[in-house]
Amino acid sequence: MNNFLEPFKNSILIKVLLFIAMLFYNFVLNAQVDKKSDLFKTLKSKDSIIFERTFNLCEVEKLEPIIADDFEFYHDLGGIQNRKGFIDAIKNGLCSKPGNNKRELVSGTLEVHQLNKNGIMYGAIQKGKHTFLQKQNSEFKTVGIADFTHLWILENNKWKLKRVLSYNHKPLSE
Repeated sequence: MNNFLEPFKNSILIKVLLFIAMLFYNFVLNAQVDKKSDLFKTLKSKDSIIFERTFNLCEVEKLEPIIADDFEFYHDLGGIQNRKGFIDAIKNGLCSKPGNNKRELVSGTLEVHQLNKNGIMYGAIQKGKHTFLQKQNSEFKTVGIADFTHLWILENNKWKLKRVLSYNHKPLSE
């Protein structure tokens, strides 16, 4: 068998074709869903509940129905929180002074990747970048940027946020 492959061992054409095949394979496996798809729109609306309604407007009651019972939040600066700890941190931290903090999704960074088992969707990974703003002298100033990855699971045909990774936090000012 080695003798058969020997002529191709140093072939640039074979290497280029192999590279293109690997790129195509990677693209197919890692392709995000179309931004016009129902799945993308649904999870973007869930992002809005988490951040616009809960983080920005302090409507914490909107958050509780979409958080899984076994929810876990991993933060590169703040450590690990479970469901109760996460909700309490929003209620007693961010929302202790409503209107002073804002989160904004960085335009064009939101991606959704569908998760299937035997051809049936069971969840999705949502990721993107967001900025954080704080009110200073009566106007909002951007103070930080970070990446996030959310694992959404379909439970009884309802989307539940199961895991969150919040990382790569950096200071930023405009």
